[in-house]
Amino acid sequence: MSFSVEAAPPPQRIVLDDEKEEEVNDNPIEQVRLTVPITDDPTQPVLTFRTWVLGILACAILSFVNQFFGYRQNQLFVGSVSAQIVVLPLGKLMAATLPTRKFRISPFWDYTWSLNPGPFNMKEHALITIFASCGSSGVYAVNIITIIKAFYKRGLHPGAAFLLAQTTQLLGYGWAGLFRKILVDSPFMWWPANLVQVSLFRALHEKEKRAKGGYTRLQFFTIVFICSFAYYAFPGYFMPSISTISVICLVWSRSITAQQVGSGMSGLGLASFGLDWATVASFLGSPIANPLYAIVNSFVGFVLLIYVVLPIAYWGNVHQAKRFPIFSSGTFDSTGHPYNITRILNDKSFDIDLAAYDGYSKIHLSIFFAFVYGLSFATLTATISHVALFDGQVIVDLFKKATAASKARFADVHTRIMKKNYDVVPQWWFILVLIVSFFMALYAVEGFGQQLQLPWWGLIFACVLAMVSTLPIGIIQATTNNQIGLNVITELMIGYAYPGKPLANVAFKTYGYISMAQALSFVEDFKLGHYMKIPPKSMFIVQLVGTLVASSVYFATAWWILESVPHVCDLDVLPEGSPWTCPGFDVFYSAVACSGPGLAAVPQVPKQEVDQADSHAADPRSISQHAACETSSLLELGSGRVFLQLLRLQEAQRMVG
Repeated sequence: MSFSVEAAPPPQRIVLDDEKEEEVNDNPIEQVRLTVPITDDPTQPVLTFRTWVLGILACAILSFVNQFFGYRQNQLFVGSVSAQIVVLPLGKLMAATLPTRKFRISPFWDYTWSLNPGPFNMKEHALITIFASCGSSGVYAVNIITIIKAFYKRGLHPGAAFLLAQTTQLLGYGWAGLFRKILVDSPFMWWPANLVQVSLFRALHEKEKRAKGGYTRLQFFTIVFICSFAYYAFPGYFMPSISTISVICLVWSRSITAQQVGSGMSGLGLASFGLDWATVASFLGSPIANPLYAIVNSFVGFVLLIYVVLPIAYWGNVHQAKRFPIFSSGTFDSTGHPYNITRILNDKSFDIDLAAYDGYSKIHLSIFFAFVYGLSFATLTATISHVALFDGQVIVDLFKKATAASKARFADVHTRIMKKNYDVVPQWWFILVLIVSFFMALYAVEGFGQQLQLPWWGLIFACVLAMVSTLPIGIIQATTNNQIGLNVITELMIGYAYPGKPLANVAFKTYGYISMAQALSFVEDFKLGHYMKIPPKSMFIVQLVGTLVASSVYFATAWWILESVPHVCDLDVLPEGSPWTCPGFDVFYSAVACSGPGLAAVPQVPKQEVDQADSHAADPRSISQHAACETSSLLELGSGRVFLQLLRLQEAQRMVG
């Protein structure tokens, strides 16, 4: 018996009630035409009792589980897909058992509701999944709270921490409202990842006739789901080693160079492969959702960096890279030990103590991590250039059409159906959320004794940066399924504009980067609702409530653990075998070290002291022997001395001026 799935129907023609002629499925993207239906039933209930109960429950559970296990050595992440599968039988069970009696809220308000308004439908399921997505996406501000309390050993007012968690999630609504006409209504902004969701919802809900000798989409999905669930037991529990198999490491197990070249965990990964789907999709996401040209471009860039540039730089001993291991995301001092930031911070003001810095060490990065930082800057400028050159005219045309007084049709069939059947979200809803969240953020940074160190102008700067970046980065994500991050450029900007303030650095990065990322997450969900024909107002309400619930649960869980678990995240003090090692927070902590304290102190370090610090570096042979398969190399901040000297010259010119 063959595994065959019925092909998606060809472009269809529909007739809208107020149209005199047929409407064609005129979406310009073939994948959208073959995946998204052009039918709609506006009478289906959406914000039902089932939606609220199952949605909020899924959001709260995922938020608690992901944050709780985020602090543990064996991390556990539960994605929204898990909730998406689980709530289907629960929704059908509620539809079969709950009473259908209707209730009226008030005799003066002609509105009735029911515990069971009818069969569990696809739109309810989609909104519950949006709730779950809010719970699984995480709250970036928790990283700040964690490094302050667990790494820096500093106190933080719970009010400031709570407002930080809420406002960084909510500010994105403003940017989403500004650009939704382009990023949602435009048929060219097709958001590839949403097509996977649409296909799954249709497979779970639509009835179709089974082809002879084949399977329906639901049957095929069930078979794949069961097989993948059963197979995961092998890489997940019985044979974890098959997640990363390195042929070179197996052949030359005693060779340090072989580990550097062949290890998929801590080397270049040459001739290394994995038999675990979680390994394949762990970093860039599922390749199934990405367009082919985006995958090819990513692969070419990967090969050039990992197999050409990095080996030449390391084995060519660029900036003495061979003195140290080849791969790491941590920060180090000149002796090769983890950088102890507390040694250079003033205990009272929490500013950088330059005398302590001069007596300690510069900050070093691995050569790989330094390249990642440098290419992050290049990626952002390339994004702006690409959008301006390839999409500039389209953006101008869409802005003109979106702001035109006439209601001329310029979008595809999906936009026309949505405009006909549902009211759009008023612009003042987005503006209101933006204003309220901005003033809450302003109170968070200026109030509570300015514990976050970020001044008011820093918050405004971060918001402007996020607003300006949302559209070009959104266009890239909407067409390639790849999001360009602002984390590195924000670290550099505030580290240079307001040096010596590590908490200001991370707060600025969070407001500048995460509010943009949240905006794109909201826009992507709006596009999913666009495809699923969900009323925009219902989508807005679910997103807003889900964001508030998720950020509150994430904050409460993190605060509870940080207050109740002794020595959480402190590997030097934790008892042996303790699970509270916080493996996911070290990269965030390292980034703070590079751009906060590092940029503050760099211009002040005389050259002779820099060279003296270099002379005390650890013996590379001892480091290599100690690291074995986890070898990595260190490089100075900013891809070498060139970047450091540039900052020194700029600082010297500013001081002379």
